[in-house]
Amino acid sequence: MYPNIVCLGGGTGLPNLLRGLKSYSDRITAIVTVADDGGSSGVIRNELKMPPPGDIKNCILALAYTEPLMEELFQYRFSSGSLKGHSFGNLFLAAMTEMLGNFELAIKESSKILAVKGNVLPSTLEDVTLEAIYEDGKKASGESCIPNSRKRISKVMLKPSDAKPLDDAIEAVERADLIILGPGSLYTSLIPNLLVKDLTEAISKSKARKIYIVNVMTQPGETDGYTASDHVKAVIEHSNPNVMEYVIINTGQIPDCLLSHYLSEGSTYVECDKDVIEEMGYTVVADSIVNPTDVAHHSPVKLAKTIMKLI
Repeated sequence: MYPNIVCLGGGTGLPNLLRGLKSYSDRITAIVTVADDGGSSGVIRNELKMPPPGDIKNCILALAYTEPLMEELFQYRFSSGSLKGHSFGNLFLAAMTEMLGNFELAIKESSKILAVKGNVLPSTLEDVTLEAIYEDGKKASGESCIPNSRKRISKVMLKPSDAKPLDDAIEAVERADLIILGPGSLYTSLIPNLLVKDLTEAISKSKARKIYIVNVMTQPGETDGYTASDHVKAVIEHSNPNVMEYVIINTGQIPDCLLSHYLSEGSTYVECDKDVIEEMGYTVVADSIVNPTDVAHHSPVKLAKTIMKLI
């Protein structure tokens, strides 16, 4: 029987993971952040008073078994006119939400249209705002604004702080054989899910195997100078020490021509300080799981293989 897998995150990291995992199971639930307030998603969220659709759309497409042209259509972004910057997929989800009167139902029906194996769920249906407090005591409000100051982040918070998760999300966690956190932007993609307190409590209580996947590179404005253990500490400080058992860290290298681009933007490899994490009580799996020919992301195939070895 296929394992029941729950993945939490957002941005580009979560869809990348889902593409690899769907070769091993069709019982995957993606729980996706809805704190996004920038770009096309932010405009739709503000104007139509609905959750931001972008990260949800990307996860639906990652789990879809559909024609390549259909995925290309849903990712198509208008380049001129009043629709400039909007992707067709975001507009499609917005239209489905207005037509059906329910964002959760819109996701389910869109998933049927795209032959999705598994489920995609928002971490909450409430209108949440992500706020950050920097180490100098100053604050920023809004997911898209938080990295802009390039200051070191002390903590992030969700407003309202008592946002409730979907019942389906809690049930998925309770049924899970495997729960995966990340990869993705630490403070703006992953941690917002864990700030939904009932969701974190369910993960902490779960008997499933729990894995945290550390990012390949640091992210300017969020994790400048962070080691792997700094990532781990930030996750547990915003949630609970019991949300992970295993920590997967990339040790592979990317080509110099690609690396130079990241270095010029202020990103560096996340240092694998394995000993520090093991002293915290977690098992570290260090492996070459980077995609060496594209952007400095995890290889979906290599990452999925590493994960499946653990279960």
